[in-house]
Amino acid sequence: MPKNKTHSGTKKRVRVTGSGKLMREQAGARHLLEHKSSRKTRRLASDQVLAKADTKRARKLLGI
Repeated sequence: MPKNKTHSGTKKRVRVTGSGKLMREQAGARHLLEHKSSRKTRRLASDQVLAKADTKRARKLLGI
């Protein structure tokens, strides 16, 4: 049997923690930061736990 390939788009966007949770980056922190407040950019900098509804699909794409 051939090995399953990891979905390269998903592996760039999602990482797995030691406890098995899936983490993602917050959207909106890449560009146009000049007009955003420091408070907002700090909030966007922190990683978020992937939504429960998306974890099943993401795990399948990652091959976990």
